[in-house]
Amino acid sequence: MARSVNKIILLGNVGKDPEIRATGGGMMVANFSLATTDRAKDATGNWTDKTEWHNLVAFQRTAEIVRDYVKKGSKLYIEGKIQTRSWDDKNSGEKKYRTEIIVNELVLLSGKGEGGDGGNYNRGSSYDQRSTSSSDDLVNSTEITDEDIPF
Repeated sequence: MARSVNKIILLGNVGKDPEIRATGGGMMVANFSLATTDRAKDATGNWTDKTEWHNLVAFQRTAEIVRDYVKKGSKLYIEGKIQTRSWDDKNSGEKKYRTEIIVNELVLLSGKGEGGDGGNYNRGSSYDQRSTSSSDDLVNSTEITDEDIPF
C-alpha cells in the first residue's frame, strides 16, 4: 500500500464561540470555526485580504479545553487532519457534504484578555499544559516584564 499523509496546520482566529455537546455515549464534542487570512496584490497592485473559514471538531479532553478556554477571537495554532462526511438531507433527500478539520493538537496563542491563557493541548486523554503547580511558581518567578525587553 502506498504511504499517504493527511495533516493540516492552521494558525488563525476563532470566528464565534464554540458549540459544545456530548454524544449519547458521553463523549464531549466541540465544533467551532477558525479564520485564516491570506494577503496578495490584486491586478491593480493593491493589497487584498482573502479570508478562508475552516470547520473544526475536537473530541474528549481537547473539547473540554476548547469549552473552558476558547472563545470568539481566540488565536489558535491547530494541527489536525481533513475529513469529509456525508449524509442524506431529511427534507430534500439530497446528499450533503461537510469538510472538517479533526483537531489533534491545539495551542492557545491569545493572552489572558484575548480569549486564552496559553498552553499546548493534545487530543489524547491527557494534555501538555505548562502549568502544573510547581511549574507555575517557576514561571511566575521568571516572568519577563517590559523592562526586560531590549527594544
